[in-house]
Amino acid sequence: MNFNEFEKECLEAHNQYRAKHGSRPLVLDRGICNYAKEWAEVLARGNIFQHRSNNRYGENLYMSVGGASVNGSDPVINWYAEIKDYDFLSGGEFSAKTGHFTQVVWKDSQRLGVAMAKSGNRIYIVANYDPPGNYSGRYSANVLPAKR
Repeated sequence: MNFNEFEKECLEAHNQYRAKHGSRPLVLDRGICNYAKEWAEVLARGNIFQHRSNNRYGENLYMSVGGASVNGSDPVINWYAEIKDYDFLSGGEFSAKTGHFTQVVWKDSQRLGVAMAKSGNRIYIVANYDPPGNYSGRYSANVLPAKR
């Protein structure tokens, strides 16, 4: 299966962070990439920024404004930066401040689909995860502290 450079960069960035937290590497899935592309194009056409309702996958969104190019690691770096607000000692639970981070490293997730769509000077990125993460009561088993 052929994947584009953006998809491969995004996968590599995810897997570098996941390795730090003892999570298996994700693999790219063409069907999930196509699913992500559909939603990224909806966001770009409508100039909106919202999660897909009734999504069968976990989802992270990213938007860049200003016309600068975006590579596959940019959104992942942004999502992972939420680690600063995550409380590993409490066993964690969902928080709007850390939900992107926890989905990136969620141990049970196995497959990734990612896509980008552009509209004017806006770039929309959608990442979908299968199985999805961020399930209440399952954080301590799926979001492990980084290895030293």
